Amino acid sequence: MPNPSYVTFTPPEELVKATLEVVKMARESGKIRKGVNEVIKSIERGQAKFVVIATDVDPPEIVAFIPHLCDEKKIPYTFVTSKKSLGEAAGIAVAASSVSIIDPGTSKDFLEEIVKKINEIRGKK
Repeated sequence: MPNPSYVTFTPPEELVKATLEVVKMARESGKIRKGVNEVIKSIERGQAKFVVIATDVDPPEIVAFIPHLCDEKKIPYTFVTSKKSLGEAAGIAVAASSVSIIDPGTSKDFLEEIVKKINEIRGKK
């Protein structure tokens, strides 16, 4: 299945796995927000340090504007292929279309590496 229109870049599989691991670490030692409404609030309030968006959201309009909002607020973001695996990483029993990391906790250095790789993929300095 092709990526939806809101997917502006495709991270490599190892980066997706690392991203899910960072979400799990941030959940355990820091603070995260789960779900579209909570993620939007954290972005608009400037609390989000990093946003993760699933690409298998249906209908895609639910999350389609989040990348634009992140770009506007200069918040790094990435995509994962499965909302089910994102929900699991976030520690909930249901799928999650998006997650924001408010406090990375012990995953801070790991998160910085991921952001650096994402910026390289997107062609940003």
